[in-house]
Order: sequence, then structure tokens, then C-alpha cells
Amino acid sequence: MATYKKRGAIKSVSSSKENEIAIESTTAEVFDALDSSASKTEEWVVKYQNVILTIISVIAVSVLSYLGYNNFVTEPKQREAVSELNQAQYYFELAVNSVDSDSLYSRALKGGEGKYGFLDIIENYKGTSAAKLATYSAGMAYLNLKDYENAIVFLDQFSAEDVLLSALSKGAIGDAFLQLGQKEDAFDYYVTASKINNNMFSTPKYLYKAAILGVEVKKTSQALAFLKRIEKEFPKSEEAKQVKVQIGRLETLLQ
Repeated sequence: MATYKKRGAIKSVSSSKENEIAIESTTAEVFDALDSSASKTEEWVVKYQNVILTIISVIAVSVLSYLGYNNFVTEPKQREAVSELNQAQYYFELAVNSVDSDSLYSRALKGGEGKYGFLDIIENYKGTSAAKLATYSAGMAYLNLKDYENAIVFLDQFSAEDVLLSALSKGAIGDAFLQLGQKEDAFDYYVTASKINNNMFSTPKYLYKAAILGVEVKKTSQALAFLKRIEKEFPKSEEAKQVKVQIGRLETLLQ
């Protein structure tokens, strides 16, 4: 299971050698450029991921509803779980598209209007498809509420045959670890997320996140390889628009 832990502050290192000044200056420029690029990418990712999550949620609930009311007529527990999930997922989708979203995420987690929230569904309908999806959605709700420890706990419990949701869950764990300051763990989860399924959305997205973070955790060569893979295999992805400059700078840094 994924774990989080406190980390001490990283000590700064200075040098009095004049011949290192130019190298340090170049390194600083690279980090500044990467940080700026990462910030712009994150803005796009947040907006685009919200749309994707909403679409996934609608599709997932529709599929579960079909299965619940047509294939599992003899299993009331399945039907009840789907019915409860519909309302919780509705609050989640409202939160995704709302400015004042915290209360809606909380309602999605804890329930409202006489309906269960994700936490109740997980507890009361263990083993159902609805409970599995509720586990994922609960993790994402906690992530958006900035409760990163609980986000990790629930997302780490999630497993599904859906490769896109699996990739997003691992990537979201990486996001949570990053917010907790555990950069090495975040890097590992981004790499894992990029490997789950080769596709135009999740693969370049998490390769790029791993590349940006890789420079900071002293894995510059690996970061460069990720950027070159995006350029070669996913030239039409959103991330590919930003890798050319980063590749040149990292190559300079490695010289």
C-alpha cells in the first residue's frame, strides 16, 4: 500500500568556485523554465482532466445502471448500490464544475437528501461494481479537498479493468504525494501511471509530469528520455508542444 511520510527540508548547497557559477546559472534557468512550463501544463491538465472525469463518471454510472437493472435483477444489493451511486456521483459532477466545490465534494463523500455518499457505498456494498467506482471517486474527492493522505488511502485501494481509470488513479496518487512533498514517491507513481496503457491521453501526460519532477529528484537522464519519447511517440499530444525546448535545455544541462 502506498504510504506517506514527513520529509525534512532539503539543504541548499553553495560553492565558492568561480568556474561553477556558469553551470549553476544554467541549471537555475532550466529549473525556472521547467517550473513555468509545468505550471502552464497543470492549468491545462486540471481543466481537461475535469472534463474527462465527468465523461468517465457519466459513462460508468450508465454502464452500472444498465448492468444493475438488466443483468442483476435477482440481486437487489447491486441495484441498490447503483441507485445510491447515481446521487453521490451527481454531487461529484456538480463539484467538478462548481466554483464553490468543497461542500459538494463533502456531500458526495458523506451523502445527502437521504442518499448514501461514496463512503457509505464503500462500507455497505463491498464487492459490488458501484463500491469499486465509489472508491476511485472518493479518492478524487479527497484530492480536490486537499486531504492528500485520505486521497492516497482510497486511490491505492482502487482496482479496475478499465485501463484509463487505473492510470488516472495512479497518477492522482502521484499528485497527492507531490503535494505532501514526497517527490520521489510522486515520480515513481507518475512513471507507473504512464506504463499502464499506451494511449494519447494518459501516457504523455504522466511521462511529462515524471520528466518535470525527474529533474528535481536528480534523474535528469531519465527525464530527458521521457521527453524524447513524447516527442517521438505522441507528437500530436498537448505535452508535445512543450518538449522541444525542454529537451534542448536538459541536453545542455547534461553536458
